[in-house]
Amino acid sequence: MSTVKLTVNGKSVSATVEDRTLLVHLLRENLNLTGTHVGCDTSQCGACIVHIDGKAVKSCTTLVGQIDGANVTTIEGIAKGDQLHPMQAAFRDNHGLQCGYCTPGMIMSAIDIVNRHASDLDEETVRHELEGNICRCTGYHNIVKSVLDAAGRMKVAQAAE
Repeated sequence: MSTVKLTVNGKSVSATVEDRTLLVHLLRENLNLTGTHVGCDTSQCGACIVHIDGKAVKSCTTLVGQIDGANVTTIEGIAKGDQLHPMQAAFRDNHGLQCGYCTPGMIMSAIDIVNRHASDLDEETVRHELEGNICRCTGYHNIVKSVLDAAGRMKVAQAAE
């Protein structure tokens, strides 16, 4: 057993967990943050993606002990109160989801993609970057449309800050 200290969605968290505890299980079972999904248990689907120190990471393959002291952001931590994050709003407005199971991981990946590619983002880049996220419902057209829409929204939101 080890005690780890993290900042999760802006709040300090301390937990005593088995050394083999995966971040996805800490989030879901210990912290009741169930927006991060377990889709495949093999790190192939992307439903478990969160941000660790600002970078998209698959939480189903991250041991909690590896990230002691890190800053973790989940899908529950990206909105500002009742105001959706621009990526969440774009997914809603462009019908970028169907069943919604992959959506939290897709949104967390998409935010990372926009942050890394900024103004060099195009449809081909979005499709390539989303290869690690599986959606069994949509066919990706509206997901790509959502990401491209959100890129502009995020730029406007950042300029306003």
